[in-house]
Amino acid sequence: MTVPTHHPGDTLLIDYAGGALGEAASLIVATHLALCPCCRLNVAEMEAVGGALLESIEPEEVDPACLETVLARLDDLPPLPRVPRPKLVCQPAEVPLLPEPLRRYVGGDLSRLPWKRLMRGMDCYDIPLGSGSGYDSARRGKARLMRLASGVGPPHHTHRGIELTLVLDGGFTDDLGQFARGDLSVADDSVRHRPVADEEGCLCLAVTDAPLRFTGALGLILNPFVKF
Repeated sequence: MTVPTHHPGDTLLIDYAGGALGEAASLIVATHLALCPCCRLNVAEMEAVGGALLESIEPEEVDPACLETVLARLDDLPPLPRVPRPKLVCQPAEVPLLPEPLRRYVGGDLSRLPWKRLMRGMDCYDIPLGSGSGYDSARRGKARLMRLASGVGPPHHTHRGIELTLVLDGGFTDDLGQFARGDLSVADDSVRHRPVADEEGCLCLAVTDAPLRFTGALGLILNPFVKF
């Protein structure tokens, strides 16, 4: 099993361990953890430290009337939508092409998915999340599988938010380096790049919290019409 060399970074891992990520970001981080023993260990240590800190906090005395006030206010609030946090599960020695928890979302047979053609050599499948797919102010995330043929990639672009890309098979190369199975690319509005699939092609999981912003002359044409 190849050990990944590109990782989410401490901020994302801490947010994941603390349950602060949305469903889309949690899914891609949990899938990376299934392929990366180093980050699995880091998250386990973060969760242990967080648990120890909670146990060390001295409880504060609360006015008994506070409970009645809180319960009364809860009756007036609408129910919140339940957004599950994808959790890492134990993996077999040989991790399948689509590891858990991703396989729980899309199944194990890529050929049965309703792939959508974006351009020649590039297909995608939008993964249903929580209350559906798309950008949403409550969930703030969109997850999709991307399938790229050799030498193919999206136009040069930057980002209106955060873009997380996890390689599941093959690989791609861009201004940030070369990414192979298990590697996670993190890009924001400071990054302008064009990921291009390596010779063997690339299958990846991509998560964005806002549409991409294409750059250059082509971007001026695409941006008003394409929400990628």
